[in-house]
Amino acid sequence: MKVKELAVGAGVNPDTVRFYTREGLLKPTRNPDNNYQQYDAEDLRRLRFARKARQLGFSLPEIRQILEQADDHYSPCPMVRDVFQQRLAEVEREIAELQQLRKRMTAALSAWQEMPDGTPDGHTICRLIERWDDTVPDTGNKG
Repeated sequence: MKVKELAVGAGVNPDTVRFYTREGLLKPTRNPDNNYQQYDAEDLRRLRFARKARQLGFSLPEIRQILEQADDHYSPCPMVRDVFQQRLAEVEREIAELQQLRKRMTAALSAWQEMPDGTPDGHTICRLIERWDDTVPDTGNKG
């Protein structure tokens, strides 16, 4: 398969194929007649795998490590579970932080609806932000 054929087969664009090739995750051979890179079914399988792993949040180094373990005939599944469990905990923490930010933003916007606009006068820049601590009770979350 050529780059475009592999891309179509994996549901990605040709630049993605080229990227994973440069990163060493795909191992095409060279066609001696035209020097084009030739991909095989194994490359298609690896590219589909990498795409699914990215959709699940795995990083490129993690995908490389998974593929290397599989290439060495070791099951990468224990590592996948560990990494995924850690990543899920990180995502849940980030979601909680974003929910807190959303609450602060909603409260600020509500409070700001009634506040007059101010002109910078050498002492203030934007009263909406500067008076934020004064207008809304502390929720215990600094940052």
